Amino acid sequence: MIDRYSRPEIKKIWDLETKFDYYLKVELAVCDAYVKLGCFPEDKIKKIHKKAKFSVDRIDKIEKEVHHDVIAFLTDVNNSVGADLSRYIHVGMTSSDVIDTAFSLQIQDSGKIIKEDFEKLLATIKALAVKHKDTVCIGRSHGVHAEIMTFAVKLLNMYDMLDRCYKRFLNALEEMRVGQVSGPVGTYSNIPTEIEPLTCEILGLKPAKISTQIIARDYHAYFMQSLGLTASVIEQIATEIRHLQRTEVREVEEGFSKKQKGSSAMPHKKNPVLSENLCGLARVVRNNVNTAMENVVLWHERDISHSSAERIIFPDSLILTDFMLTRLNNIFEHLVVKVDNMKKNTNLFGGIVYSQKVMLTLVEKGLKRETAYEIVQRNALDAFENDGDFRYNLEHDDDIAKYLTVDELDDCFSESDYLKHIASIYDKFGI
Repeated sequence: MIDRYSRPEIKKIWDLETKFDYYLKVELAVCDAYVKLGCFPEDKIKKIHKKAKFSVDRIDKIEKEVHHDVIAFLTDVNNSVGADLSRYIHVGMTSSDVIDTAFSLQIQDSGKIIKEDFEKLLATIKALAVKHKDTVCIGRSHGVHAEIMTFAVKLLNMYDMLDRCYKRFLNALEEMRVGQVSGPVGTYSNIPTEIEPLTCEILGLKPAKISTQIIARDYHAYFMQSLGLTASVIEQIATEIRHLQRTEVREVEEGFSKKQKGSSAMPHKKNPVLSENLCGLARVVRNNVNTAMENVVLWHERDISHSSAERIIFPDSLILTDFMLTRLNNIFEHLVVKVDNMKKNTNLFGGIVYSQKVMLTLVEKGLKRETAYEIVQRNALDAFENDGDFRYNLEHDDDIAKYLTVDELDDCFSESDYLKHIASIYDKFGI
């Protein structure tokens, strides 16, 4: 499923080959920082840039002997540049200087893709909201018909939730734009303090204010929380689509291609499978947030209990978030909006959703609210429970006839009164 729908570039960021590319990028940036500081000869570092390379297969073979991936990586790179140049690589550094800084770069590059996903999805939903500004539908509370609204109001609420997710994500991504080159336990014992900011500048990162051999994992937990919230909002939207596609509702449908099949047994089936997939995947991302939170708690200046978990939860969560945003955009681009069914559903049982307007009009005529409520409820529940007609009941109720004319009842059943402030909602979104 992921292979079919997720863009290949975000997966590429997290494969082994690319991971070691990031490691090398960090090592070379540190060498360049030493040159800028006047510590290393520029000609030697230029040669390193030209000659430095690695092989995942060779690294794997070395790691089987040394049982340390960074040492295996450095051994292979050092072999590629030769003994004379290798002495300029990894000077004063510790493994986490490479790992954590490279990890930040992977997150940043993944974030650029997800940022584009957000922007495309937001634009799609906003365009759909403009198209359906005047599409009347029923609003529901507790899953039960409440009062009239427009489909665009539903869409704008989705847009607003996703826009907040987008802003939270950008904020978390910016906070995660941090690197470190501080050596064992973060004391710069064998490396000039100036190397760290110079390296980070070269890589487009900010130096950590302090690092204890690793970048503190509250950074990563906060970033993962932004993905978890995004997944939850996507699930909320997907759940709404699933409800609206139910047979007894049929207000929207996911796109259904000409040769698509909904069931191996029942030819009539058209299921909201894309939205259902999103709801399931949201659970995965949300649960990864719990792991990221637990990774904050480490022994002393560092341990590596977080590392094994991060190798799973970060690639999975970022790839899934890219996939989910892209899939949701696809759903909205091909969403079938059944305008006539939306209209029909607002008038079920003779328009019982206009009950509040009738009650308030009776109160304006002088009835106590409790009395008006009782009269209206009696007629509404009769229509609801007996598959009847609320409007018909009202027209034949003597208690109603004492206070309301037929024309006044017509006014109570005017949908325009319910929609008179929709434009002000649009104004908030600059539409």
